[in-house]
Amino acid sequence: MRLTNHPILGEAEARREVTFTFDGRAMTGFEGEPVAAALKAAGVVVHRYTKKNRSPRGVFCAIGRCTDCVMTVNGRPNVRTCVTPLEDGMAVATQYGAGEEAK
Repeated sequence: MRLTNHPILGEAEARREVTFTFDGRAMTGFEGEPVAAALKAAGVVVHRYTKKNRSPRGVFCAIGRCTDCVMTVNGRPNVRTCVTPLEDGMAVATQYGAGEEAK
């Protein structure tokens, strides 16, 4: 689920594939792409669950203004994954509530 040739932006440049984990499962993406894009390409659409109602949330604005895409990245909660570049070896996890509570 990736665009390789866009009618306005043109053809995608070659990028280095990297490995990261999502909730302990190994996944791949492209270095420098937003973490949320790599997850979307892998079929992951839920990034967090709200504290009060445990409602699922995913990418909404995709420009770093809202908090629907926040996840725990490398042990740090509340990371906006839509604007965070993917790096090799990142540990990404679904966030529950404000991030300090366990599953």
